[in-house]
Amino acid sequence: MKRLIVAIDGPSGAGKGTVSRALSDALGYRHVDTGAMYRAVAWKARERRAALDDEGTVAELARSSDIVVEGGAVSIDGRDVTRAIRTPEIDRAAAAVARLPRVREILVARQRALGAGGGIVMEGRDIGTVVFPEADVKIYLDASAQERARRRAADAAHTGGQAGQAAVAESIAARDESDTTRTVSPLTLAPDAVRIDTTGVPIDQVVRTVMDLVKRKSA
Repeated sequence: MKRLIVAIDGPSGAGKGTVSRALSDALGYRHVDTGAMYRAVAWKARERRAALDDEGTVAELARSSDIVVEGGAVSIDGRDVTRAIRTPEIDRAAAAVARLPRVREILVARQRALGAGGGIVMEGRDIGTVVFPEADVKIYLDASAQERARRRAADAAHTGGQAGQAAVAESIAARDESDTTRTVSPLTLAPDAVRIDTTGVPIDQVVRTVMDLVKRKSA
């Protein structure tokens, strides 16, 4: 079977991570969470006390950093930041970093190198539109704002287990606004992507739907 490039995009809380990991496991493909790369850069910028809107400084941090996203773990310059980058503070910092064109240019180049040989499930917000516009399979996962907020509020990795659903909904709305209005690589539905609404749909059903699309492409 041909080893494909599978692009999975969508907003926060739509199920990208869960579906992407399940799909990569089933296919024996590599899974890359591109959002974790932006989070790692944001984490390092905060560690260095760099202003998140200082494009030159943050871009240099991105360029010079060794970022590894593998098997659910994330490290930067050899330091495991898997848990450290999953906080509301880093959510906000990553959104700011993701708006910087030079940072996106550096990380997109790395993402393309990771997926060049196929056999990859890559998730993010611009995979099917910018990183791999010629991806073999393009999926756009979405869900209602209420459903996405409910999922995130229940995820201690992002909320610390203390945020109420209303606060999480406000945070998600702010992230959606940032992602969809940024000048470079905004979050948008690629014309040839298959949009799947995951609201109220069991995760295994979503995975089966995506798997069927992949099988048709790889036949």
